[in-house]
Amino acid sequence: MTAKPPFRADHVGSLLRPDTVKVARKAFYEDKTISADELKAVEDQAIRDVVKLQEDAGLQSITDGEMRRSFWHYDFMGELTGFDMEERDEGVQFAGVKLRPIFPVINGKLDFPDDHPMIAHYKYLASVTGKTPKISIPGPSCCHFRTSKADIRPSEYADQDVLFADLAATYKKAVQAFYDAGCRYLQMDDIFFAYLCDPKHRAAKVEEGYDPDVLIDRYANMMNEAIKDRPDDMIIGMHMCRGNFRSTHAAEGAYDAAADAVFNKTGVDIFFMEYDTERAGGLEPLSLLAKGKQRVMPGFITTKTGDLEDIDWLKRKFDEASKYVDIDQLGIAPQCGFASTEEGNSITIDDQRRKLELVVKTAEAVWGTAS
Repeated sequence: MTAKPPFRADHVGSLLRPDTVKVARKAFYEDKTISADELKAVEDQAIRDVVKLQEDAGLQSITDGEMRRSFWHYDFMGELTGFDMEERDEGVQFAGVKLRPIFPVINGKLDFPDDHPMIAHYKYLASVTGKTPKISIPGPSCCHFRTSKADIRPSEYADQDVLFADLAATYKKAVQAFYDAGCRYLQMDDIFFAYLCDPKHRAAKVEEGYDPDVLIDRYANMMNEAIKDRPDDMIIGMHMCRGNFRSTHAAEGAYDAAADAVFNKTGVDIFFMEYDTERAGGLEPLSLLAKGKQRVMPGFITTKTGDLEDIDWLKRKFDEASKYVDIDQLGIAPQCGFASTEEGNSITIDDQRRKLELVVKTAEAVWGTAS
């Protein structure tokens, strides 16, 4: 019998792309020297390899490592009806480095198409693992936060109520489509709840004409509307972090401003929360998690460097966390993915393996099991 989520040991989803994938993607997208089928064959093999990596590490939750993606979010968003991606001169600023200059724009009425490619991505993953396959997609807030007002072009979307309603309906359809494809564990990467705890990003939203606290509540409502009618046997996870591009970050600040909305208004089952540096603030916001079946996966293990955390230090962190939330409602996962974009973080494949193994060992040390 395959174990069912939530698991004590888990991970966010993205994994370092091997050189074979990087070379093949360049050959297909830039040099135009190989076919789509040839690229797919390389990606298929890389997925089989990372599935084995995860299974060998002892994980029960298995992803495709996002091997077929360039970005954690734009590949999904760009295939939604009504969304397009435009290349410009200047990229989004991270700490000391800029993202590639790709920007989302809304050119038409939003919808989730029946042929969205990530449905097929999920089906392939499920065909090559005997564990629980999980796919991660950007959460609905991403579609709003990452799209500037000037790039929301349909006149009807000048009405925020209409825009948020269509985003929720689009994601509701996506949730059902993944379920129909066999998915029982879907993760939404809704990192902008954490961004809206950062004074810098809050000020930027005020300049755009938004109230950051109202946005937090609207984002929570949008998530809830998208998932509230999911079947009882479908688990929804949500990841929050402060940016992850080549081991850099884009935001900082404790979860206080968003914790109540995140825990109590989204309807999400499992929360993956960055907690590897002081940028994330203290553990006190965990006290707002209601008693019950929801679970928090504190990301004490970083994916930004290869340095391996000490397991005794990790156990002490869980002793501290248990002051605010029942230890039975906790698990362990890395702070973020290892490759939010195809460039990947500044660590090695071996570092990645050791980090995943540490996740499992920590779960076994704290709870006696990784399942």
